[in-house]
Amino acid sequence: MRVLLLLAAVGLCGAQYNANTQPGRTSIVHLFEWRWADIALECERYLAPYGFGGVQVSPPNENVVVTSPNRPWWERYQPISYKLCSRSGNEDEFRDMVTRCNNVGVRIYVDAVVNHMCGSGAGYGTHSTCGSYFNAGNRDFPAVPYSGWDFNDGKCTTGSGEIESYQDIYQIRNCRLSGLLDLAMEKDYVRSKVAEYLNHLIDIGVAGFRIDAAKHMWPGDIKGFLDKLHNLNTKWFSSGARPFIYQEVIDLGGEPVTGSQYYGNGRVTEFKYGAKLGTVIRRWNGEKMSYLKNWGEGWGFAPSDRALVFVDNHDNQRGHGAGGASILTFWDARLYKMAVGFMLAHPYGFTRVMSSFRWPRNFQNGHDVNDWYGPPSNWDGSTKSVPINPDTTCGDDWVCEHRWRQIRNMVVFRNVVDGEPFSNWWDNNSNQVAFGRGSKGFIVFNNDDWQLNEYLQTGLPAGTYCDVISGDKDNNRCTGIQVNVSGDGKAHFQISNSAEDPFIAIHINAKL
Repeated sequence: MRVLLLLAAVGLCGAQYNANTQPGRTSIVHLFEWRWADIALECERYLAPYGFGGVQVSPPNENVVVTSPNRPWWERYQPISYKLCSRSGNEDEFRDMVTRCNNVGVRIYVDAVVNHMCGSGAGYGTHSTCGSYFNAGNRDFPAVPYSGWDFNDGKCTTGSGEIESYQDIYQIRNCRLSGLLDLAMEKDYVRSKVAEYLNHLIDIGVAGFRIDAAKHMWPGDIKGFLDKLHNLNTKWFSSGARPFIYQEVIDLGGEPVTGSQYYGNGRVTEFKYGAKLGTVIRRWNGEKMSYLKNWGEGWGFAPSDRALVFVDNHDNQRGHGAGGASILTFWDARLYKMAVGFMLAHPYGFTRVMSSFRWPRNFQNGHDVNDWYGPPSNWDGSTKSVPINPDTTCGDDWVCEHRWRQIRNMVVFRNVVDGEPFSNWWDNNSNQVAFGRGSKGFIVFNNDDWQLNEYLQTGLPAGTYCDVISGDKDNNRCTGIQVNVSGDGKAHFQISNSAEDPFIAIHINAKL
């Protein structure tokens, strides 16, 4: 009996690090600013068939409407209440999405904006996505309700009320971030209101949360509202299952707030991952892909079981957040596909794929002055639906990187090799590298300025395999490159440095 209780306790302790995906589904996708109706469809027609584990959705709660019709993406990070109505849809549409996605085994993770309410300069009135009245100047949010008692104004010691130094742990967590009204999360009333909101989402059927701006809350205060959360809905999850938690903590080193301070609550977003991988694949600062042999903890990252990893996210692809110019995005498609391919092949961390929209970039003094652009919109400011082209790509400026063959097939690759060890590393002391995942998968990169031409040990059984980067396995033929693995596990790889996609990936489910 004692052993059973101990095992139960261990299971609960680790629960918030588990994404609650179905077995054999190992990655999630961020469908940034998509409408709930479109996400429901995408779960059924694309994400489930290709083995995606879940979707991070944009904040579903009521937010301030900044301007109309030119509404910035960041207005969704300025809450007015916890009612479920936003540009993506109303509560009925949200419920329908969660139900339909769960029914095909694709989980929903909500971007939870709970550190703050709207900006102090948002004024007053009913210019919000549900029409709720608020008065930012008076700290009055009757739709929650929050009042002046529920904010940190008295605790912040800077003259401006803003964070003025990121070397001061008290400013970072008690003062306003970019003018956003900072909630007093040490108050049980505030924690209870946050938990009430998150529990409403859990009861609907969501599987977990990205905690926005976690760095700006005390870890103990986050624990205070997480401890109040319900178990997941048993219609789709096992009894006692806990919500998956991953916290946005930007930790590039050199500041007093570190990701490790938050490990007790759940995973953290490992921002060093995309910043370093971008530097390596761009070959900046003398970095080489051969240096990736000890990728992961060896590079000073969070422990693998505490890290949520990504090549880019909605902030840093616009130059916000963290990582700077090294971050690779869809604008650098050739290098980006290599970076995402590397991430999905490598065992470190829990992986999230980005799915973006285009905006008209306009650089002035090195800064994109259009980085505020919201999603593709109709004349009235409402978000456009995502049209699917005959070639399965998306239209209307929706980028849909998750639908690019190279990325979608690497999501499948990661599922196939799940649990297999990192193996058979090879490099040329420069930017040609290869590695395997046990006896189930192998990937080769050529990021040098000359051809790769090598016989390499793959660790795979003998046979003919389809490269899943240049094409697919279609019945008993390959639509792209074929790779022949001999009885000793070796195969010959040739990759031109001018190839559109200078990498090759094979796995046992792509064997003829």
